[in-house]
Amino acid sequence: MSRPVTLITGAAGGIGSALARTLAGTHDLILAGRTPAPLHALAAEVGGRVLPLDLGQPASLAGAVAAVGRVTNLVHNAGMVQLGAVAEQETAVWQATLNVNLAGPAELTRLLLPALRAERGTVVFVNSTAGLAASAGWASYAASKFGLRALADALRAEEAPHGLRVSTVYPSRTATPMQQSVRAQEGAAYDPANYIAPPSVAATIAFILNAPRDATFTDVTVRPGHVT
Repeated sequence: MSRPVTLITGAAGGIGSALARTLAGTHDLILAGRTPAPLHALAAEVGGRVLPLDLGQPASLAGAVAAVGRVTNLVHNAGMVQLGAVAEQETAVWQATLNVNLAGPAELTRLLLPALRAERGTVVFVNSTAGLAASAGWASYAASKFGLRALADALRAEEAPHGLRVSTVYPSRTATPMQQSVRAQEGAAYDPANYIAPPSVAATIAFILNAPRDATFTDVTVRPGHVT
């Protein structure tokens, strides 16, 4: 039996690279992202193909995935965040955030649906606890993540007749370069020990992908545990 083919966006990021390492050897990987160099370094380590694509430019995605071939699973892991009050953030920030976090994933999903349906595969949206509750200064990011939750819910209902599973994972703050950037924007110190380790989130996603076909995990929230 052929191995599943799993496409990971933002594959060079903290959660994306941890997931690639977790799935290496059992999944054929397509490592997608905007910056080729770290993707090629990851591919040299874990195997798989590099797929350059820019979710911030949704209209470019059709050309990027035209020859991608089989795709069993699609993991939407890429994202961006720029903090700011509604009174201060301009349209350009909102547009960039909504493109990368919502419009790009929607378009990529649309383009890959024929392949995903053929495989009766799984789509995982790596969301955020900001997609469940919005805080001051997080409007643009939270709005994009609330929208991503709606996309996942609608897709799940639409694609159930095709045997496609759709899951959303809501990690709390995770020790990634993105989190380091967020802490800098907040004017606060970054200590990775205070946050969830990326391999822990990756293990959750891998469990969802590898779960028996008679189970679908629709919404999974990952919060910090108590380590003694």
